[in-house]
Amino acid sequence: MKSVVFDLDGTLIHSSPDLQAAANKMLADYGFTPLDLAAIEGFIGNGVPKLVERCLKVYNKPLTEEAVDKMREYYDADPFTLTVPYEGMFDCLESLKAAGIKLAVCTNKPLAPALTILDGLQLTQYFDVVVGGDTYSTHKPDPQPLLGCMEKMGAEMANTIYVGDSETDALTAKNADMTFALFSGGYRKTPCKELRHHFLFDDFSALTPYLKG
Repeated sequence: MKSVVFDLDGTLIHSSPDLQAAANKMLADYGFTPLDLAAIEGFIGNGVPKLVERCLKVYNKPLTEEAVDKMREYYDADPFTLTVPYEGMFDCLESLKAAGIKLAVCTNKPLAPALTILDGLQLTQYFDVVVGGDTYSTHKPDPQPLLGCMEKMGAEMANTIYVGDSETDALTAKNADMTFALFSGGYRKTPCKELRHHFLFDDFSALTPYLKG
């Protein structure tokens, strides 16, 4: 294996508490009561507008551009206060980098906050390429962001793996016809066994030997 592309939220980082905080600030502006963490985690995976749409749907309010802008403003102002890397992730990245494996991130999160979080958590050094939800005109599960990420890093399909945690990631890998490693943590409503994957792991110490082959 020569290249690995990671999803961000729910794969490399546990970011839902910060997303919850921003979403609840947005909801409070409309007089709505806060949503709990489990609800927010069920809404993550298709970018900020979809997250906002799902939050507002709880209160039968249609999606508006204003609500999306509010969510982005609150989140961009404080994107990683409560966010933490998953256990063992740093050791995994160190090992892969030392082995000469190219690493990248492909996320539906907009690029600016994604880079801010990676910098803040001291992760930027590990990645050759970072693709955000606004890098291309489409979002995952459309395969374009993932394929574009591979093109930017000079990766070939035959020796590249995509690593993610959600239904969106599994479908993205399927649409791109890529090998997929599924993290059983993260944010997902569907049982792992029902999602297309080639390797299932619950700890990054198990992912490292699989990727290094």
